[in-house]
Amino acid sequence: MIDRPLYVDKIMAYVDAPFVKILTGVRRCGKSTILKMIMERLKTERNIPEDRIISHRFDSMEYEDMTAKQIYTLLKEQLSPDGKTYLFLDEIQEIKGWEKIVNSLASDFDVDLYITGSNSRMMSSEIATYLTGRYVSFRIFTLSFGEYLMFKSKFTTVGEPKAELANYVRLGGFPATHLQAYSQDEIYTIVRDIYNSTIFSDIVKRNQIRKIDQLERVVKYTFNNVGNTFSAKSIADYLKSERRSLDNETVCSYLDKLEKAYLLHRCSRYDLQGKEILKTQEKFYLADVALRYSVLGYNTDSVASSLENIVYLELCRRGYTVNVGKTGDGEIDFVAVRQNEKIYVQVTQEINSEKTEKREYNRLLEIPDNYPKFVLTTDESAGGNYEGIKTMHIADFLLSTEY
Repeated sequence: MIDRPLYVDKIMAYVDAPFVKILTGVRRCGKSTILKMIMERLKTERNIPEDRIISHRFDSMEYEDMTAKQIYTLLKEQLSPDGKTYLFLDEIQEIKGWEKIVNSLASDFDVDLYITGSNSRMMSSEIATYLTGRYVSFRIFTLSFGEYLMFKSKFTTVGEPKAELANYVRLGGFPATHLQAYSQDEIYTIVRDIYNSTIFSDIVKRNQIRKIDQLERVVKYTFNNVGNTFSAKSIADYLKSERRSLDNETVCSYLDKLEKAYLLHRCSRYDLQGKEILKTQEKFYLADVALRYSVLGYNTDSVASSLENIVYLELCRRGYTVNVGKTGDGEIDFVAVRQNEKIYVQVTQEINSEKTEKREYNRLLEIPDNYPKFVLTTDESAGGNYEGIKTMHIADFLLSTEY
């Protein structure tokens, strides 16, 4: 296992605290492995005996026909009589009534509970009702650029970060694809399998969707329009032009299900003048850029929007709430807020003309506050300060600890 301290350190801070620890994220982002890392740390750092650490993975056929009551009984019988039991329940949302299992275990016994799930109904009203004030959630993402470099260094020589960024854009950050030297085609095959299992297990099967072709058309539209603002009506109108009739409500439903399965991240627009979240013309970003290329094929024309997607995910990883900023006659790519901090970010593949330079800098200069502002690019010469706006190479920004 290659350590992921970004998550493990945060979760370890809550060991023995009276909260259920919930890890959520897209399939194969590393949640199960992080659970194993926590179990290992409990043994080595906290000297917890192995017989007080219990682990189950509920997407196994072993549990398919078991009721919530049967699983509760199974777990109860495994609890240690000699002290706190550390329970790790992987993909527990596969069990109908799992909320009651977790609530009963947390309420009735001396346990420290860790659970994972690949669908945001883990965080739905049901769990909030059962565990009000008694859970803490951790969103797990695919590998950051820094993690990608660390994983790659275990099996090959890593190049200079600015050069490696191009590989990261093409290959994405699913951990399973960077444990050895896979080819691009092999990586896309692995990612396509992750995509298919998410679509069919977490969306089609769970929601009993019959018109799978309609869902896949909506998926391909969103994958093709990463970084563009659009609405459900935009998609419905496009499909209508393709002679594929689909009403706005169905499109909204599909987008919601894709978001709940963590394939898509919804990024709303924020009116910088009116100080309010706008409900129209949102953007959607992918859980990992390799999803796009595994489904649609790699295309150099999409690199600019993939870079934007990567910066968006990095801001989310660092705990920012991220919106698109609407100005009077344009937009700021990202307005990122974390507690009392705020940063503004513009992402452009390259500044190759005075017109591009004006567009990227002037929008930031129009904002009348003193929060940090960044223009990020892949220009080799990127760096410096322009009237208080920091210019950085995207690779440097992704690896920086200063924001």
